Amino acid sequence: MSQQGDPPATADDWWGRLYDASARDTGPAGPPEDTVDDRFDSATDTLGGRAAPPPRRYDQAVDAIDVTDEDEDDSTDEEVADRPVSPPPGWWEAHGAHPVMPVPEPPPTAAPPPPPTPVAPAPLAPRPRAPWEPPPAAFDPTAHDPTGTAVPRDPRTSHEPPPNPARPPAPHPAPHPGHVGDSPPGYAAEPTALPAAEPGALDQLVADTVLDGAEYGTYTLRAASLRGDAARHRGEPRRDALLTARFGTGPGALVLVAVATGARATEGAHLSAADACRWIGGAVGRSHSRLSEDIRAGRRGDLKSGLHRLTDRTYGKLRTHAAELGRDPDDYTASLRCLLLPADPGCRTRVFFGVGGGGLFRLRDGAWQDLEPVLPDPSAVRGAPVLGFGSAPPDAPTEQTPEGDRLTMDLEITKPPGPVVEDPVPPPPEPFRFRASVARPGDTLLLTSSGLAEPLRGVPALGAELAGRWASGGPPGLAGYLSDVGLRVKGYADDRTAVGVWEA
Repeated sequence: MSQQGDPPATADDWWGRLYDASARDTGPAGPPEDTVDDRFDSATDTLGGRAAPPPRRYDQAVDAIDVTDEDEDDSTDEEVADRPVSPPPGWWEAHGAHPVMPVPEPPPTAAPPPPPTPVAPAPLAPRPRAPWEPPPAAFDPTAHDPTGTAVPRDPRTSHEPPPNPARPPAPHPAPHPGHVGDSPPGYAAEPTALPAAEPGALDQLVADTVLDGAEYGTYTLRAASLRGDAARHRGEPRRDALLTARFGTGPGALVLVAVATGARATEGAHLSAADACRWIGGAVGRSHSRLSEDIRAGRRGDLKSGLHRLTDRTYGKLRTHAAELGRDPDDYTASLRCLLLPADPGCRTRVFFGVGGGGLFRLRDGAWQDLEPVLPDPSAVRGAPVLGFGSAPPDAPTEQTPEGDRLTMDLEITKPPGPVVEDPVPPPPEPFRFRASVARPGDTLLLTSSGLAEPLRGVPALGAELAGRWASGGPPGLAGYLSDVGLRVKGYADDRTAVGVWEA
């Protein structure tokens, strides 16, 4: 923009005027120049009441003492001090000023006395320690006073001494390799592939790992289920299923842990295992009051027959569901193993039941015991009644075996003829397993699927390693327990599910 009356400026003129070095500055004027001489004249007028030019200006005095670099190198401190560095003293009196008196140099002082010998501080009086203060340090033989006497370290004012270079630091323990044996398994130690998913069946997906735990009565529970190395490598779902549930409250509460494994090399094996756990859990939950009373009262026969009945109903549902899906019942099935643990601190009875493969072990006094119930040879069983189909009604005649099992007697009622079966009779299902035992303080009960039971029976080093970790020190935490269960062994790559019960 141009001033009023000036000819209009083009863009080039504006650019030239803005950056023209000869153009007049249009900004505000700065303050008048203020030099040392101006301030000197002002002070003289104020003190003397009249202006008198000094015989020698300040800049001339500075020029009088200015020396070149060569003079500085050749002169000494004394020669520089003899040169006149101030105006003649008569000039100061003429103008009413007072001369500046030189400051005399201080006389030489004597040598400082030696420092007094330090005295060891008196020990601190004991006092209550505040919650935010660290605990008092123990007697530290490395802290000495100047006399050579060891003194205790004060945790509030002292610091850790630097490491002794003559003593090498203690080596850290080498991390555990994560496997048992001379060489690791061929599969990777961590998951690599996820199972395939269907958009309309996302509820059928199972996680790679399940971890749970609890404390009731006198025991601590740890449960873990993880996908095997082979399934992780191939992107297959975990065939093992795990259920932990508590029914009821107070001393009458009952804890159920169920472990199921779907049939190998069958489609939907993880679904049949999940169904088995869900249906046995519902059956036990509906009867938990009666089961808890039988466990605390020690009614072994009633427990065995009742749990056998509930297990048969679960497998009946599996067969029915397989027919609904158009599947072979032998394919849509699963091994099922369960533990019943009462919450009553005064009851140490632990009940195991189930059908199919797996393992039941007990760690006592540092040694493993295989508690898997011994099954009779099928050829040795002749004419004996089938056990465990439930207690008979109150008005039905019953009898008891020497083991205390209640059996329903055959009343010889005429039955209608069955359908004609031309196909060969299918082999009988696996027998029902049952065991009730009383735990001792310090015991560790371990219920496993086949994926962990087989290496425990086939590789003694695995059992020895777990016994060394669990024999003392109490139950491990959830992360430590998962690491223990996942201890790998070459040649065993199936899913692993393990339920540990530590007795206080």
